[in-house]
Amino acid sequence: MIKSNDLFRMLTCGAKFSSKNKPPPPKRKLDVALKPLPPMPEFQVRIKKEKTEDDNQPDEGTINETPSNFEDVEIKSEDSSSDVDEHSGSAPEPREEKKIKLMSPEKLERYMRSRMNWLRNINNIRLKKTRNTHNAPDPVETFDQLTTRYSVSGQLVSNILACYSKPTPVQMQAIPVLLEGSSLHACAPTGSGKTAAFLIPILHHLKKPLKCGFRALVICPTRELAMQTQREALRLGDGLNLRTHVIRKIDDSRKSDYSFSSGRFYDILVTTPNRICYLLAQNPPRIDLSNIQWIVVDEADKLFEDSKNSFREQLETVLSACNNPSKTMAFFSATQTREVNQWVAGNVPHRVRFSIGAINGATDLVEQKLLFTGNEAGKLLAFREMVSQGLNPPVLVFVQSKDRAQQLFTELIYDGLNVDVIHADRTQQERDNVVRAFREGKIWILICTELMSRGVDFKGINLVINYDFPPSTISYVHRIGRTGRAGRPGKAITYFTKEDTTNLKSIAQLIKQAGGEVPEYMLQLKNGSKQKCEKLARKAPKRATIRTLPAFELAQLKRKKKLVAKSKGKKSNQQHAPKPDNGAGKRNKKKD
Repeated sequence: MIKSNDLFRMLTCGAKFSSKNKPPPPKRKLDVALKPLPPMPEFQVRIKKEKTEDDNQPDEGTINETPSNFEDVEIKSEDSSSDVDEHSGSAPEPREEKKIKLMSPEKLERYMRSRMNWLRNINNIRLKKTRNTHNAPDPVETFDQLTTRYSVSGQLVSNILACYSKPTPVQMQAIPVLLEGSSLHACAPTGSGKTAAFLIPILHHLKKPLKCGFRALVICPTRELAMQTQREALRLGDGLNLRTHVIRKIDDSRKSDYSFSSGRFYDILVTTPNRICYLLAQNPPRIDLSNIQWIVVDEADKLFEDSKNSFREQLETVLSACNNPSKTMAFFSATQTREVNQWVAGNVPHRVRFSIGAINGATDLVEQKLLFTGNEAGKLLAFREMVSQGLNPPVLVFVQSKDRAQQLFTELIYDGLNVDVIHADRTQQERDNVVRAFREGKIWILICTELMSRGVDFKGINLVINYDFPPSTISYVHRIGRTGRAGRPGKAITYFTKEDTTNLKSIAQLIKQAGGEVPEYMLQLKNGSKQKCEKLARKAPKRATIRTLPAFELAQLKRKKKLVAKSKGKKSNQQHAPKPDNGAGKRNKKKD
């Protein structure tokens, strides 16, 4: 029989009772092997007893009887821990899993809910809740959870893991929403993986190829973005045999016939709305969209914008042709506008809506800089000065129009740089060749217009130069979003003159919010009027021609050209002039 004093001494590991009585600590039998303890360690003593169905008492209780052995006593040390069980030799069960097993179903549900909210907070996933929106499912933390929660095939998961190590924030939330068949409106920064966020659920639901026409439709604003989306679909769908198609030619009636009678069947269609509208307008229509189950609108703000390049009317025509009542719609963009929000709210009321980070904000992975050049001539000097100091290609240079793109290309082509230009006046074959050469590293500097600012993903863009000031903050976000993609750092430099003060303050605020440094005077400027901002977004301002020659030399060249043209005109007139008749004509006139 053990006395109470001995028991207390053993439980307190040899605590002092008096200055005279200092017995050595008794030997203890523990469930785990402990390392030698430092002097006077602190312990937490807990005696657990099994619960019965009628027992609602807590697990911890006071010592009210003398135990026969010490195996039921759990002794925990704050200063030391054990990783291996002495008896079984296996690692102990994590504390979090122990807590979950001891929780009641109600507590477990509350715990999981708080954990999902914590997961959304650390990834800046912001849900927008209204009366008509659905409850968003829990985000996924790893791609392996797609197999356990949604029975995604192992082939598709292995393809995903070959491309991505872990889901990005937009993929964490968007993939579960679309896998459950709910419509979606998502806003995420550029380069955050939006393409894979909607392709993975589509590939999972379609499962295998069928001969029933298109079943999924992805609408993009440019053909370059459509080609990029097709490449991503082929990479993620490797081994699934699903057929992805991009409409290239519409003038050939045989190759552009996608009706049931044509015998040409594809599963996923990725294209621009103009090409579909042209095929739908034929008599009879050369494309059938009645079996569309999935509609994805990529870069939705560009398609719905109120400008001469808007695709809003074409998009409504395409969506009305997709008359399947059970279709699921998804809208993705890097920026949000009022037009998109109003249209989606009116036509897709029951949807899940969320955003990643600050709406219409610039990414913090890009080092942003504003550079004052004085006038238009100073831009070319600043660019050449930057080249002389050394550039780290590949580099994208944005200008406001195709004419200015060609002018800048003409100036830089003679500087010994591997430079090329892409704009709407070039043929589709030329544009494809330029994009391919830029991806392969044969072109170091690519001069482009707003055509390349939407969604096009070039791997490893190190620098973006806004040679002409962006017409809006949304344009600025998309331009600099060509760099700093997929977690890689990037750099963006924006030239501005004294005529570019309308949007200077708003863009300076974006840079400040992203952690960049801007002069204080920019933040104290007055905001441009609404009319000026709308006019600037609709029509680019007039700028001086990009050239190196001074004005007087250019005037001399013009005078020389006029004189040469005048002399050529005189020679041609003399060659075509009638031969003289030696006065015979005059005599005949007098007789008449």
